[in-house]
Amino acid sequence: MNLNPKTRNFVHQLCTGNAGKRKEKAYFGGFQPQLYLFEQKLAKQKAIDDWLPITSSRNAKWWYSAFHNVTAMVGAGVLGLPYAMSELGWGPGVVIMVLSWIITLYTLWQMVEMHEMVPGKRFDRYHELGQYAFGEKLGLYIVVPQQLIVEVGVCIIYMVTGGKSLKKFHDTVCSVHCKQIKLTYFIMIYASVHFVLSHLPNFNAISGVSLAAAVMSLSYSTIAWGASVDKGVQPDVQYGYKAKSAAGTVFNFFSALGEVAFAYAGHNVVLEIQATIPSTPEKPSKGPMWRGVIVAYIVVALCYFPVSLIGYWMFGNAVDDNILMSLEKPAWLIAMANMFVVVHVIGSYQIYAMPVFDMMETLLVKKLNFRPTRTLRFIVRNFYVAFTMFIGITFPFFGGLLSFFGGFAFAPTTYFLPCIMWLVIYKPRKFGLSWWTNWICIVFGVLLMVLAPIGGLRQIILQAKEYEFYS
Repeated sequence: MNLNPKTRNFVHQLCTGNAGKRKEKAYFGGFQPQLYLFEQKLAKQKAIDDWLPITSSRNAKWWYSAFHNVTAMVGAGVLGLPYAMSELGWGPGVVIMVLSWIITLYTLWQMVEMHEMVPGKRFDRYHELGQYAFGEKLGLYIVVPQQLIVEVGVCIIYMVTGGKSLKKFHDTVCSVHCKQIKLTYFIMIYASVHFVLSHLPNFNAISGVSLAAAVMSLSYSTIAWGASVDKGVQPDVQYGYKAKSAAGTVFNFFSALGEVAFAYAGHNVVLEIQATIPSTPEKPSKGPMWRGVIVAYIVVALCYFPVSLIGYWMFGNAVDDNILMSLEKPAWLIAMANMFVVVHVIGSYQIYAMPVFDMMETLLVKKLNFRPTRTLRFIVRNFYVAFTMFIGITFPFFGGLLSFFGGFAFAPTTYFLPCIMWLVIYKPRKFGLSWWTNWICIVFGVLLMVLAPIGGLRQIILQAKEYEFYS
């Protein structure tokens, strides 16, 4: 063993009785304050991690991951799929739906595998994995803005969806004698629930809400396609493209790509969900997590494919951008389905808000040195709910928002960012199966990212012309 002269001299003196003892005291005594400070820093770090929502609880079961993933993925997106099919057409629509299901299942598997690829370390947050793949600063710059756009965007859209579904429930149940109430007030009623639920500390604390939301998603999806079958194929149904011009058809096609991308959005919270599952070298978390993902994706298929295909088959290109809006009777069933949607998007909002709460609270406590208190959490979370409510009330363009956010941020974080990280970290053999698979996913995802926001933005502009603010 090569020792420097100073260390060699110390070891020699250490072995020569009293001189060694005096040296030992002097040598180690100097380090005691530093060791104490280091231990204090570690204790403080652990206390903060135990307080933050993502890392505070690691005792989740595999079925938690199943219903968290169902709640995260099935939501506002499924109700817009028949409308997306009407803009894509039968052939392209079916191909894109099936391809999206396969590609997103593959990229979700990659995320689950990469969670613990470094022995002894867990990437509990999407941006931590990005930092490992691309570097400390670049990883943050690449992942955090996209993840925030997705999660904040989803919360805004779910504000609109919750408000619209509450309004539809009210108008269906009380269509004759009741006074018409503005959508603005229904969004505020929906938001009031989140001013309470947002103070649940972590993912495990919202597991009951998430389970109820997952059951609701399967229920209202079944009602949506079941009621469509009961209504039957409409007499004047048409399956051609609705737009009168070639340019309109192309823009609508682009918009529909975004709506499909939006429907597969669970990747943005998958690492945060996996962080709640216990892990040991003998039993890593990827086993129970993957089991939950498989169950979730079976439920996703049972929700997405019947709703999109049957909804389009029955209503053709006259279908609304929310399939439940196209269904009028039986009134009690449609009212119930809309209330199921409300319960589901309450759970979904919480799933997507939790990583945002974690980012905000981490920034305040670790970077700006605020004390981790209930008061801080109360202020931060109420501010976030109020912000998403305000934006939702101001811009309730449901279909346009779906496609714009779907293409702009969901496509990168869901379709191709996991593939790029996989190529950077694992470096598979060039032109091998893994290499080709990842590059096909990347090309497909980039096309979605570029084309979908164009159609979505156009749709928002067209809807905004007829919209009166806070009406």
